[in-house]
Amino acid sequence: MKKLELHWRILIGMALGVIFALIMVQLEWGPKLVADWIKPFGNIFINALKLIAVPLILASLIKGVSDLKDISKLSKMGGRTIATYIITTVIAVSIGLLVVNVVKPGGSITEDTRNELVESYKGDADSIKSKADKQKEAGPLQALEDLVPSNIFNAASDNGNMLQVIFFAIFFGIGLILIPEEQASPVKKFFDGFNEVILKLIDIIMLAAPYGVFALLAALVVESPSVDLFKALAWYAFCVVLGLALMLCVYLLIVWIFTKKSPAFFMKGMSPAQLLAFSTSSSAATLPVTMERVEEHLGVEEEVTSFVLPIGATINMDGTSLYQAVAAVFIAQAFGMDLSLSAQLGIIVTATLASIGSAAVPGAGMVMLVIVLAQAGIPEAGLALIFAVDRPLDMCRTVVNVSGDATVSMLVAKSVGKLGEPKVRNWDDNYHKDTSAQ
Repeated sequence: MKKLELHWRILIGMALGVIFALIMVQLEWGPKLVADWIKPFGNIFINALKLIAVPLILASLIKGVSDLKDISKLSKMGGRTIATYIITTVIAVSIGLLVVNVVKPGGSITEDTRNELVESYKGDADSIKSKADKQKEAGPLQALEDLVPSNIFNAASDNGNMLQVIFFAIFFGIGLILIPEEQASPVKKFFDGFNEVILKLIDIIMLAAPYGVFALLAALVVESPSVDLFKALAWYAFCVVLGLALMLCVYLLIVWIFTKKSPAFFMKGMSPAQLLAFSTSSSAATLPVTMERVEEHLGVEEEVTSFVLPIGATINMDGTSLYQAVAAVFIAQAFGMDLSLSAQLGIIVTATLASIGSAAVPGAGMVMLVIVLAQAGIPEAGLALIFAVDRPLDMCRTVVNVSGDATVSMLVAKSVGKLGEPKVRNWDDNYHKDTSAQ
């Protein structure tokens, strides 16, 4: 196994996890065994990744911003990053609307199936709707107010406050640029070293990735809803997956046209991060690995990855936006509603804005979907129609979210002359150097 490349080891772990779960489902004591003795190892793996997400953002962003040595470079890179993220999100929502209007999956839902789904998932739908109602009650500038933390330690204690941590890191980095170099040097050296330690911890955690995804996939299969409900939603799931696949093709085309790098180069470099995104359903949990793969395997310099990727993990949710567009129209079709062109254009705008405020954690897209549904006048009760397949689709759309972040980082790097050749580092490089010198 150790001689295989990481993405093959992760794929083998995923496949064995599914096979193991299918066997366990047939045994009376199997599901309990998976829940008690297998699932905890998957949770430990995700927790290990989440553990270093905030330290990574702090270290890499402060280092990246202070390395710029010029605030004008920061505004230039920031403007290009946010503009590109918004453009790719609009493309994603448009692809979702095109697919769902052509396939019309909502037409295949019968009245009986609709009632069964609404009844089965009514509690979950009500819970999500209450969270969304709180969000809608907030004032127009609430998002801006929430961006600035009152206490950085409180902000750093919760992975849901990533934007606040990013704000502090950029602010701190600007402060380092503005003070005399001799005073900034000790602080900068600390964060340079801190960043290297975190990157090495990522390498160590990734040694456990095949076993972590085995546990995650086994638990997911065992806890899945009944097959009958999945059949009823097969066309809807097909639309989401087709849209996500088309969006992935758009990324590959963009990379090929603008950076002259082949699709095979991009996929080989990003496959471990994509497989991890699929297993964890969390852009935030995958962020440490995404940063490592983009920098070491796609050739984007650290100055760009440390700025573009943490921001992308919180505001660039192309896969989530596409899914929201498909889900909104699907629910409307299931209820026999005919959405006008203006209503669908409204979905593009709302889904794009909602993706910016969506947390980079599993299930956050469902909360934002309520806002999209309300804007288009679609019954929020329709959320219950899609709960049965939300988890597997969440896994798929996280792959696209992570791929979009990597694509934009390559584009920004190319535009500022920071895209070079990959420089791969192994987890024990320094250890071998030290022992051979003794």
